[in-house]
Amino acid sequence: MKLHADKPDQVSVTAYGDGWIAVNGERHATSLVIGSGGTVRPWGVARLEALTAEHFAALIEDGMPAPELVIFGSGTRLRFVPPALLRSLIERRIGVETMDTGAACRTFNILAGEGRRVLAALLIEN
Repeated sequence: MKLHADKPDQVSVTAYGDGWIAVNGERHATSLVIGSGGTVRPWGVARLEALTAEHFAALIEDGMPAPELVIFGSGTRLRFVPPALLRSLIERRIGVETMDTGAACRTFNILAGEGRRVLAALLIEN
């Protein structure tokens, strides 16, 4: 699916498909983290079963403002992780929403476009 940003200067998911996501036109084939502040970085996890609490704790960078919401894209279908994995986010009062990766991409674009401090952690399984 191809998406179009309202503001071309902001970070956004511009397209996605099976096994890939394009951010501002650049295609990525591995899991990644996108911040509404403009950051795009790899997220070192290849399968939902491999996720640990450390993967979620690493979403919050030192020195960066904490997001108000983390959108977790769980892959091609909606799957939930054990709540204990999300403890580091919950303890910091950061909301977490889980959805399939396509829905997470669309939701990220909407919230980032509204100026919200949002982070998308997108699982791409190959």
